[in-house]
Parts: sequence; structure tokens; C-alpha cells
Amino acid sequence: MFNSSSNSFFNNIPVVTRNLLIINLVVWGACKLLSSQFPLVDILALHSWNGGGFVLYQLITYQFTHLDFFHLFFNMFALFMFGRALENYWGPSRFFSYYMVTGIGAGLIQLAVCYFQGITTYTIGASGAVFGILLAFGMIFPNVTLMIIPIPVPIKAKYLVIGYGLIELSLGFSNRAGDNVAHFAHLGGMLFGIILILYWRKKNGNFRTGNPWNQSFTKKITGFFKGKSKMTVHKQRENDWDYNARKAGENKEIDRILDKIKYSGYNSLSEEEQKKLFDVSKK
Repeated sequence: MFNSSSNSFFNNIPVVTRNLLIINLVVWGACKLLSSQFPLVDILALHSWNGGGFVLYQLITYQFTHLDFFHLFFNMFALFMFGRALENYWGPSRFFSYYMVTGIGAGLIQLAVCYFQGITTYTIGASGAVFGILLAFGMIFPNVTLMIIPIPVPIKAKYLVIGYGLIELSLGFSNRAGDNVAHFAHLGGMLFGIILILYWRKKNGNFRTGNPWNQSFTKKITGFFKGKSKMTVHKQRENDWDYNARKAGENKEIDRILDKIKYSGYNSLSEEEQKKLFDVSKK
């Protein structure tokens, strides 16, 4: 039974991040419970093209499949730490799209590497999407200081991302005996992440790196609420100048909150600021 404080903590996790955590935990539990009776991992894992077991749906299911507890724990810890900030920054729809694209992209890169190396194997885990999240965090919040566990050395997010990328590239090409980590899948998640972010930025013009809170996006949000009677009545009582001034003030407040996240992190926001950001981001 959950007490009120634990329930409040759980509900404060953004909706997409929360459900991704739940799905990964449920699938992990099912894999452990059914491992001796039903080949669930074999069905969900991403099999290499040249092994004969590849099915298209595996590009999605492999992302939610883990066997080793520590593999699950570190992936979910990273999703919890960085995914919350990105979802609150982007909104749930854009964050979910990013997560799935980077996870699928990581799987495609892993398939290609296995094919050209002549390797027959399978891949599981959320690491590809998690590395995509890490890449996005480093691009959007480059100067946020992080601590690497277990080494208590502060490092800026942009340098952490570069360091992880170089390490994964080195380990991928070293091809050490007994290394069963899909290093190129990690790099694939980062590659598809940077491509998607740059595409969004180019498509939206003044779209700051991954930031959807520009004038066009704000107009879509306000347009969504036009049908509500409360908004219509309120608008009728305002002249055009008052309405535009009020909306400009609201946009300025959202920009201030996003800048605060960029430099101090999501946890630095007050409850009122979190509510304002959530109210604007939900669809």
C-alpha cells in the first residue's frame, strides 16, 4: 500500500517518463517469472538479420526488454534523471517521439553492424534510447553540472556527452573478447538523436535546440483552447492590445521558466512554476 508522500512522488513524474518506467519494470518482471516456462525474451529481443529470427516489431519490443537487474536499474535511473527534464521541456508528445525514434535508430545501427560483421546474436535493453536522451540533455542543457557515479567529480553535461560518445566509439571498434555490450547501438541512439534535434531546429526556424516554445507553438496552444467557453468569454472582454499584451507576458514567463531549467535544472522550479509548465505542455 502506498502512502500519500510516495504516491505524490510517483504522480509528479511526467506521464511519458512514468509509463516508460512502468512498462520496462513490468516486462522485466514477466521475463524473470516466465524464463523457465516461456521464451518471452527470445520473442521480444532484436535478432540480427543474418540469424533468421528478425521480425519488424522487435525494433520496438527490444527497447523494453531486460534480464539483468543492474542493466535495468542503470537504464531506468538515467531515464528518470534526464527524461523528466526533457519531457517537461519538450512536452509529452515530442519527448515520446524522440524516445522511440532514437530507440529504433539504435536498433537499426546495431542490425547493420551485426550484418557487416557477420555476427548472429540478439540485442535487448533501453540503452540506445537512453543514450539518445543523454545526447539531447547535453545539447539543451550543455552547462548543467552533473556528478558521475561513483566518482564525485563535477562535469558539465556537454563534456559528459562527448566523453561517453568517444568511449563508446573506442569500445565498439576495439571488439574485446567477452564484451557483450551493444556499443554501436548506444552510438546509434546518439546519432539519430542529433539528427532529429537538428531537423526540428531547421524545420521550426527560431526553434532553439529542442525547444518548442516559440511563437508558432504558442499560437497552436492558444488555438487549442479557443473552443473553451471560459477563454472565449475572457477574450470578448479584452481589446486586441490587452489580449496581445497578456499573451506576451505569458510567453515571457514560460521562457523565464525554461531558462531556469537550462541553468539550474528542473528540480529548482517551485510548485507554481512546475504547474505553469505542465499546463502549457499538456495536449
